[in-house]
Amino acid sequence: MGQVDEVLRLLRDTFGPDLVGAYEHGSAVLGGLKPHSDVDVLAVVRRPTAEAERRALVGGLMPISGGAARPVELTVVVETAVRPWRYPPVCEFQYGEWLRDEYERGMVPAPEPSPDLAPLITMALAGEAPLFGPPPSRVFGAVPHADVVRAITGSVPDLLGELDGDARNVVLTLARVWATAATGEIMPKDAAAAWALPRLPAEHRPVLARARAVYLGEEDERWDDLRARLRPHAEFVAAEIART
Repeated sequence: MGQVDEVLRLLRDTFGPDLVGAYEHGSAVLGGLKPHSDVDVLAVVRRPTAEAERRALVGGLMPISGGAARPVELTVVVETAVRPWRYPPVCEFQYGEWLRDEYERGMVPAPEPSPDLAPLITMALAGEAPLFGPPPSRVFGAVPHADVVRAITGSVPDLLGELDGDARNVVLTLARVWATAATGEIMPKDAAAAWALPRLPAEHRPVLARARAVYLGEEDERWDDLRARLRPHAEFVAAEIART
């Protein structure tokens, strides 16, 4: 059974008839999965979740996410929290490998406002790739572009704080934020990097070129030779984002 099938089975076992639908987003709908892509799933339920259900999701996801398999990112929303649209909507649950240490200590994600749902839902709508349930256009309303831009640019301070521990993902995500803010298009990470590279001064290009090559499986991941350039690169891109 593939990871997506296992995620769907976990969702059905947890929510039963209260599961409205499940939708791909991210790399799967923006040009296809790359060697380092996550499995990104957005699930919609009819009612708020219980803590026991959220705990069951964490327990079911930890064995199938990461390690030799792809990381899984699962986001759960209540249908009335995202339609009609308002900003920021509430996310009922989110699982991601960046929180594994906290899951292992017993943390269970709780519902909280999540601006990140703006670009996520936009990707799901663009992909029109239901894994279960009706087409996303019947479940989600359109997200105003201004809210997408507000959400992605608002994530920049947190991204800068994560640079030392997750260099490749942060560098590529900053490139995508810059590209989206400037063009209005949510691009795959490698395409956003290709857009950004010629717009960078020469001294900042090696960092993004390395991140893109690793993402595409063309190079092994290493940053020792570029470590001193990471922070200046990220701060330059953040400044460009602020100017868009």
